[in-house]
Amino acid sequence: MNLHRRRLLGLAALPLLGAHVVRAAPGAIEKPKLTFAVGGKALFYYLPLTIAERLGYFKAEGLEVTIADFAGGAKALQALVGGSADIASGSFEHVINMHAKGRPVQALVLQVRLPAIVLALPKARAATYKSPKDLRGLKIGVTAPGSSTNMFVSNLLAKVGLHDEDVSIIGVGTGAGAVAAVKRGDIDALVNLDPVISRLETSGEIIAVVDTRTSKGALYVYGGAYHASCLYATNEFVAKHPNTIQAAVNAMVHALRWLQKATPEQIVATVPPEYYAEDRAGYLAALQKNLGTMSPDGVLSAEGARNVYQVLRSFEPTLKNASVDLHKTIDSRFVSKALAKYK
Repeated sequence: MNLHRRRLLGLAALPLLGAHVVRAAPGAIEKPKLTFAVGGKALFYYLPLTIAERLGYFKAEGLEVTIADFAGGAKALQALVGGSADIASGSFEHVINMHAKGRPVQALVLQVRLPAIVLALPKARAATYKSPKDLRGLKIGVTAPGSSTNMFVSNLLAKVGLHDEDVSIIGVGTGAGAVAAVKRGDIDALVNLDPVISRLETSGEIIAVVDTRTSKGALYVYGGAYHASCLYATNEFVAKHPNTIQAAVNAMVHALRWLQKATPEQIVATVPPEYYAEDRAGYLAALQKNLGTMSPDGVLSAEGARNVYQVLRSFEPTLKNASVDLHKTIDSRFVSKALAKYK
């Protein structure tokens, strides 16, 4: 039995929320015009979303998609909650947090299986860094307060008995703003993703001291399998628009399958040129560091959900005394159907 089949069988044992939803007979897409919210579209963390858009996979499934790009995942979540977006492309951590707050959303398809978040320091500080204790008192740039990069910092601090109050968290965005903050010396440390990190590494301005682009780094930070970026939507939207959700997940699985077969050069040729501006070679090098983080099939696992929950409970006040039914955070049926279509 292959790995993919074992994973699907494991998920099949989970009780599914709203099992009636996908029983609806196949038919017209209920909402063909969709708005997606994403926090940093150009990041490799969301590369499958860009691929699905650029290769016309959403259109092929009958969808007209608008992608609203925000400074970080927390802003994308706000757009979903506020109703200006139908689906969010963001961290699975937000799914858990929303359940703890009594506003459940469902993760539908996994994009990235390793968080690929990096803690980087200027050379002088990196030379003396030994543990997260050395972050005390520093100004740490994250994509946006409350985003997955902020939670990454919170988790590191919790490992050594520190809290967010022991550092200064500063939102610097996911692109030029983050690069500029480092160059100007506005921050003492940066927690961000590629291609931002690789660009600053190449210029010699930072050194990665904690790196979850690798399995070893992810194991150190998170302790095991850890869901990173996914598509998620409110339970209400999923229940009312099952054919729409299926179409969106089909497009994403199609993109993930394409990524498994494409060469790095083909991927670079597919993304918008503004993703790499005048540094195509640098973007290509960064991409090669991140290809191993992509989900091969979009499947969300029970183990990945449990690990996210356990990590968040170590520092999130709303989760310390909350009980989250993890089975209700994932709806795997749409991915299962999509994998039957795109094998």
